[in-house]
Amino acid sequence: MSKIITEENKIKEVLEKAVENIYPNSKELEKVLKSGKKIRLYTGYDPTAPSLHIGHAVTLRKLAQFQKLGHEVIMLIGDFTGMIGDPDKASVRQELTRAEVNKNLKNYKKQASKILNFSGKNAAKIRFNSKWNDKLTFIELVRLASNFTVQQMMAREMFQQRLAKKKPIYLHEFLYPLVQAYDSVVMDVDLEIGGNDQTFNMLRGRDLMRTIKGKEKFVLSTKLLADSSGYKMGKTAGNAVSLDDKSEDTYGKIMSWPDSLIFLGFELCTGISLKEIEKIKKQKNNPRDDKARLSKEITAIHFGKAKAEKAAKEFNQIFRQKKAPSDIKSYKLSAKKLNILDLIFKTKLASSKSEARRLVQQGAVKIDDEVIKDWQKEISLKSGMIIQVGKKNFIKLNI
Repeated sequence: MSKIITEENKIKEVLEKAVENIYPNSKELEKVLKSGKKIRLYTGYDPTAPSLHIGHAVTLRKLAQFQKLGHEVIMLIGDFTGMIGDPDKASVRQELTRAEVNKNLKNYKKQASKILNFSGKNAAKIRFNSKWNDKLTFIELVRLASNFTVQQMMAREMFQQRLAKKKPIYLHEFLYPLVQAYDSVVMDVDLEIGGNDQTFNMLRGRDLMRTIKGKEKFVLSTKLLADSSGYKMGKTAGNAVSLDDKSEDTYGKIMSWPDSLIFLGFELCTGISLKEIEKIKKQKNNPRDDKARLSKEITAIHFGKAKAEKAAKEFNQIFRQKKAPSDIKSYKLSAKKLNILDLIFKTKLASSKSEARRLVQQGAVKIDDEVIKDWQKEISLKSGMIIQVGKKNFIKLNI
C-alpha cells in the first residue's frame, strides 16, 4: 500500500493550482487529505476524437498530483457516454457509433501515460463506463431517472440558452448527466475532477451519491484554458493542441497563443509551482521570452527535453532568423516545368488546386524565398528548389 502524503504545502498546491472551484468547499477536502485517508478519485474522458488535447492534460496533471500524494486515481474512458455526447449549448451533438468510439480511444492510454503513471506502486487505473452502462435495464434507468427532476436538468445554462433561442432540447440529452452521475456511484469515488464546464454534470453525480449511498462526493473543477476571445482551447473551438501533435507543432501552436494566455498556461499546463509563476510575473520579461519558456516546458512534458530544445531551435530558425528548417522533406518530381497550382498540389502542400490558388492569392507561397502571387505562373523546376507554403510548410525538390 502506498504511503499517503499529508504535507500541508503539497496539499495546498493541489487544492489551489489550476483550480476553479471545490464542492462543498476546499476546507472540507483539505481536512480529508490531511487525515491520511486514501481517497478514490477520477476524471472521465469521452472518446469523441482520435486524440486527447492539451485541455485534457490539465485534468490529467491534477490527477497526477493526487497520485503523487498516494491516492487511488482512475482514468475513466467514457466509451458509453461518448456515444451519447455531452450536450452543447448551440445544438444537439452528433451521436457516435461504438466502432467510432473504440477507434478514437485507441491511443488515449499512451497519450495519458506521459503524465499519469500506469505501472509500479500506486498505478493509475483505466476503466470503461460501457462495462456497467451496457448492462442497465430499462427499469433500472427509469429508477435512476426518478432521482432527478426536469427542473434540475433545465437549470443547466446551455439548455436555458437553447430555450431562449427556441432551439430543440432532446430527451436523450437529459440522460447524459444522469449516466455520468451513475459512473460516480458504480466506482464509489470520493472525488471527481473535471473542467469547469463539467460542473453541472459532476454535481449531479454528487447528488446521486448522497441519494443512493448517503455519502459525500467532492467535486473539483479546474480552470479552462481559454483564449482571449473567451473560447476554450479544445476540439469544439478548433484551436486545440492535440497530444498526438509532433513536438515542433506543439511548440509552434503554443507560440501562437495570445500573450493573455501565458501565465494561465504556466498554471494549467506545466509543473511550475504557483510561487515560481508569481516570480516570473514580477520579472516583467518580454512576453515572447515568457511564451518561449512556456512552449518549451509544455513540449518537454510530452516529448522530453531533447525534442523540446530541437523544436525551439527549429522555431527560431524559421520565424526569427527567417531560414528554412534544417530537416526539410524532399519530394521527387520528373517534370521540368509545372504551373504553380499543379506544383503545390502535387507536392501535397495543398489538398486541392482551389486551395492552392487561394494560398497563392494570399501571398502564402514562396519559391526559393520569392513570393509567388500569379496563380497562372509556370515554374521551371530544378533540384534543391525550396517551396514554402505558409510559415512552416517546406518541401525541397528532387528532380
